[in-house]
Amino acid sequence: MPLSEQEQRLLDEMERHLMHNDADVVSAARNGRTLSYRNIVYGTILVLLGLGALVIGVSTQLVVVGVLGFVAMLGGVVLAVTPTRGTPVVPTDKPHRAPASPQPSASFMDRMNDRWDRRNEDR
Repeated sequence: MPLSEQEQRLLDEMERHLMHNDADVVSAARNGRTLSYRNIVYGTILVLLGLGALVIGVSTQLVVVGVLGFVAMLGGVVLAVTPTRGTPVVPTDKPHRAPASPQPSASFMDRMNDRWDRRNEDR
């Protein structure tokens, strides 16, 4: 079912607003630090093991096991959310090929918006 003109205008306005706000987030500098999926997985496993230890410690009334479980959970969260250094870019002797895109600095979302606009113009 096609959208009415008012719905289409509202959708376009929401899209522009979202793109404006997301562009600020995407272009924010990270200083070469990113989240590591490996650390996220290890942290999640550690949180789950700590939660299990906490439940066992509470159910058996062993305070030491409960405290160790809580410490493991805390360590897992810290491990999962701590950013790591990105891998350094090593220059190679091979010449770089020129990108096929006419706008090499355009972000993924900018290219998607351009495609969407061209697609709507063709209709």
